Amino acid sequence: MENSRVEIMVGLFMAIGLLAFGWLALRLGEVQLLSQGKTYTLNASFNNVSGLKNGAEIQISGVNVGTVQSIRLDPNNMALVTMQLQREVKLPQDSMASIKTQGIIGDKYIQLTLGGDSELYGEGDTVVDTESTVDIESLISKFAFGQLGGSGAGK
Repeated sequence: MENSRVEIMVGLFMAIGLLAFGWLALRLGEVQLLSQGKTYTLNASFNNVSGLKNGAEIQISGVNVGTVQSIRLDPNNMALVTMQLQREVKLPQDSMASIKTQGIIGDKYIQLTLGGDSELYGEGDTVVDTESTVDIESLISKFAFGQLGGSGAGK
């Protein structure tokens, strides 16, 4: 009798432990099923998203307010970025989304600059006022070849 009581207690302890571990894994893994009520999606259309990845941060004034959920081409061959933002973040319709780099060669992230419009973006809307990533290689190439071509043409 005493053996079965111990076995029941150990079984209950193991079941509670497994449930707690599962709950913790879901919370730390940010499973979308659990966070749907806390976030909403918003799209942004860019000419160039080179270097931006799924899971990249979305920031307002340096504070992380969401993540990049997906990146795909829209019917106009523009890069359409789906952003998952915290529900508390209210984005006026004259806001701007820019792709920035953390540090000189750091990861890319999206910087949201809030506007002053009273109308707000809603679930699934698309931000059209965007600033694409700067392609450093093409800038260096234009500068180098522009300087060489410009000095040779004037002589």
